[in-house]
Amino acid sequence: IAGGKAGKDSGKAKTKAVSCLHTAMLGYLTAKVLELAGNVSKDLQVKCIIPHHWQLAILAGGGVIPHIHKSLIGKKGQQKTA
Repeated sequence: IAGGKAGKDSGKAKTKAVSCLHTAMLGYLTAKVLELAGNVSKDLQVKCIIPHHWQLAILAGGGVIPHIHKSLIGKKGQQKTA
């Protein structure tokens, strides 16, 4: 009954392949998030990545720092009419 044993081995091989795939995927995602957090810290002109940079990288539009263009902001005391 060697066929039964071969079936068990192929199951182990599949499990090993899936765990290897998950490891590679987690490594890739970790590298991407670290890259985005590094970009945020560089944009803020600091050398260290702090938890706030991780949060901006993950939650705030994929690492885009919110910015309102100067032309959209009115002068002091002036209100825009709709």
